[in-house]
Amino acid sequence: MLTVNLSRVTVFARILQLVALSFFSFNCFAKDNFIIDQQEAFVLHNVNLVDGTGSEVQKNKAIFVKSGKIVAIENASEEVSADYVVHDFSGYTLTPGFVMMHEHMFYPTGKANYTEMVYSFPKLYLAGGATTIRTAGTTEPYADLNLNQAIQAGKTIGPDIDVTAPYLNGPGLPIKKIKALENADDAERMVNYWSAEGASSYKVYMHIRKSELSRVNKLAHQNNQKVTGHICSITFEEAADLGIDNIEHGFVEASDFVFNKKENECPSGKLQTESILALDNDDEKIKKLIKHLVKNNVAITSTLTVFETFAKSRPIAPKQALDVLTTDIKHEYLGHWSRIQESDSDVWLKLLKKEMAWEKLFVEMGGHLMVGTDPTGYGGVIAGFSNIRAIQLLTEAGFTFEQAIKIATTNGAEYLGKADTIGSIAVGKRADFVLVNGLPHINVADLNKIERVYKAGIGYDSQTIFNAMKNTVGLH
Repeated sequence: MLTVNLSRVTVFARILQLVALSFFSFNCFAKDNFIIDQQEAFVLHNVNLVDGTGSEVQKNKAIFVKSGKIVAIENASEEVSADYVVHDFSGYTLTPGFVMMHEHMFYPTGKANYTEMVYSFPKLYLAGGATTIRTAGTTEPYADLNLNQAIQAGKTIGPDIDVTAPYLNGPGLPIKKIKALENADDAERMVNYWSAEGASSYKVYMHIRKSELSRVNKLAHQNNQKVTGHICSITFEEAADLGIDNIEHGFVEASDFVFNKKENECPSGKLQTESILALDNDDEKIKKLIKHLVKNNVAITSTLTVFETFAKSRPIAPKQALDVLTTDIKHEYLGHWSRIQESDSDVWLKLLKKEMAWEKLFVEMGGHLMVGTDPTGYGGVIAGFSNIRAIQLLTEAGFTFEQAIKIATTNGAEYLGKADTIGSIAVGKRADFVLVNGLPHINVADLNKIERVYKAGIGYDSQTIFNAMKNTVGLH
């Protein structure tokens, strides 16, 4: 009996091994199909350069790349050394690779269920310009960790991933995949375990309590790691005082303005929304909160993309994005979107507009704003396509295109402590680029025309990736 059982285990293990090898072999094959440029030394010639610093666009520039790094930035000229392959992109715009800061590898697949998209999402993120992402929370941490290892090893393609540990949350959330912390000691065990497993940052969630947040912040900072949060049980002001580094989603999620809010408890959604809607865009209360966050170096992550999906009179997901969804997921999304358009409520539209105004005010008052997409909700936020939409929404909020690109590149890189190597287009940095067939600084809709994304000097064909991902999101 023992021999038979061992044999079965051996066979099963071999099957798993073959499945894994097949998966990675398929990804390797797909990776080669997606590559459009893999030269040791090349120059992107005559491009309009948006360098990620917030500076105005620079016309007719030549970006020299060798061994995956930027070695020179010059004015375009007719003479280029024979050592470099010349790609002429007159009329194109080049930006840094996007550094997106609120991403997930899971996606809503119906009945409040979220499923990992470790095959489709990494490719879609990359095709949409993201060369680095942070997974701001996870329900399948080993999937994220193993995926990042596979990307680093060249077994599949995708952005570099700053892997956030599983959500750190107190009791009260009816989601079986998320652990409810018992106390601060329990939070410490979680942080220590996931730090050892390879997580690079932490996210506290809605029902976290002050004692737990304080312990998480202390431990993370001892390890030179950072903590972000989607919070309501703790106000933004309290979280700043406790040492949090980053707050997700922005000001319309703040519970700071709820009258008689109970300590360590989330107020009702109705009360919280009413407290936000009662504030003017330039209210002294919001200015006071912003000053406090800026003083305590707390960054804010914009996630206008997910808010937009709940707001009436906002555009439907683009056709190419709908094409990557499976039939049943597409049907569910379209039905939900239609119901919102038919609704009489304009609450989310008002919240979206307020959030835009407050994010602009936050930056004007010295705040560090980053951007992410948060592919949750009911399915309208789709990896890759939402990278682009997030930047377009920042321009709708009043930022110039150059400012929006800085928020989506340099600001994220600085927060991650990686600005020396990524985030802007400068000599010595990694050759991470987004190549757009158009002039998005003049017409932001042109950002939809991404043709190539370079990561470490390797160019990937965005449209080929998007086409290959048809009917995959919702499945794997």
